[in-house]
Amino acid sequence: MEKEQLEHGLNHNRRKFLGKLSLGIGSLALGSLLIPDLFNRKSAEEELFDALPHFAPKAKRVIYLFQNGAPSQLESFDYKPLLNKQMGQELPESIRMGQRLTGMTSGQSSFPLVGSYFGFQQYGEARAWVSDLFPHTSKIVDDICIIKSMHTEAINHDPALTFFQTGAQVGNRPSMGAWLSYGLGSENSNLPAFCVLLSRGKGNGQGVYSKLWTNGFLDSIHQGVQFSASEDPVLYLGDPVGMSRADRRKMLDKLATLNQMSFESYGDPEIQAKIQQYEMAFRMQTAVPEVTDISKEPDSIIKMYGPDCLVPGTYAANCLLARKLSENGVRFVQLYHQGWDQHDNLPSEMKGQAKDVDQASAALIQDLKQRGLLDETLVVWGGEFGRTNYCQGKIQADNYGRDHHPRAFSVWMAGGGVKSGMVYGETDEFGYNIVDKPVHVHDFQATILHLMGINHEKLTYKHLGRRYRLTDVSGKIVKDILV
Repeated sequence: MEKEQLEHGLNHNRRKFLGKLSLGIGSLALGSLLIPDLFNRKSAEEELFDALPHFAPKAKRVIYLFQNGAPSQLESFDYKPLLNKQMGQELPESIRMGQRLTGMTSGQSSFPLVGSYFGFQQYGEARAWVSDLFPHTSKIVDDICIIKSMHTEAINHDPALTFFQTGAQVGNRPSMGAWLSYGLGSENSNLPAFCVLLSRGKGNGQGVYSKLWTNGFLDSIHQGVQFSASEDPVLYLGDPVGMSRADRRKMLDKLATLNQMSFESYGDPEIQAKIQQYEMAFRMQTAVPEVTDISKEPDSIIKMYGPDCLVPGTYAANCLLARKLSENGVRFVQLYHQGWDQHDNLPSEMKGQAKDVDQASAALIQDLKQRGLLDETLVVWGGEFGRTNYCQGKIQADNYGRDHHPRAFSVWMAGGGVKSGMVYGETDEFGYNIVDKPVHVHDFQATILHLMGINHEKLTYKHLGRRYRLTDVSGKIVKDILV
């Protein structure tokens, strides 16, 4: 009862205090006003320990190119000629083994195999198979590591996407970027540690939601800051009309004093987080316009990323912006590119989607490499699960669709301590099951944290009586892909 009364009192007085201030000075872009769990916070010693790298990191920053909706591995990096030879034949029960299907195909009376409409060629020293849909990516295969043996439990978009980003299929858990912000902080005091960029492709899109870059139960300073394609890259950041920079500084100083008084009265650590957010917003007013300005980029860079990089909000523009943010010390840059949900009309839709991302993804790797930044920047490309080897709906010679397939799919990683020119893991000849070196989502997350100098079992936070971590209660480092 005493705990409930204290929580109620904190909440009531905090809301009353902020309501009287009525100052919209950019905090909306930098976190929520939720009251944290004061009764389960770590000691200062525990937080200090977790704020330090546990060992020397291979990577300083992460750029995650998330392909939202799940690109088909069978039209990208997992070449299965048997599917073309057995086009239209039934998926053998000995291969399917009664595995779970979505409600979209579970009622089908037939599961006809369908091979890729697009050709594959081998590239690089590793002789990696790459689809003709990705001509630019084929040129950088010696710089990337293709993992063909990813698997997950989730079979629908929202839980699968949330699982990759937060380590749980339900919401209200800190995202990977928030965990890294909490554990390592930012390299640049004028920019957030965690930034989010959104784009939408030509294909059928699945939604993305702010819960994917939430701070969860961590302090709101660790929430991802979303950049927009509007004239104001970060909303609510600019000064109100008629307010000078000096006036804003005076106002923030007064507000900091009031907030400090409130903290001394109530002991709510989130009040101090708000002080940090107000100060960050003030510094970002100068830093953000500079980092988002591409007018000084040479023509060779524009040509490398393609003309779309001049159009704010496109995937190409976001890849270039991701390089600039990372170059300026942003710890974790998260891109979401929507449109990879080809349940039907896959040949034409996926062709458009691949054209959206192929050149810019490859350009990002080349750009980081030529600047000497690739070795310290981890780049990840992939979706939330894979696609079935059988056709969803009616199969045609030049048209088909694929349903969700969580049991085996492909992603690629580059830089930041990952071996280059490598293909890791393998699926069976039907592309349905993993037959060598499986990599679970938690293994993938543990490996990313390891590359950033973090022991995934030690980066924890006590909430509601339990210690949580990104990898929940599992996850092992995929050591074979590490330099």
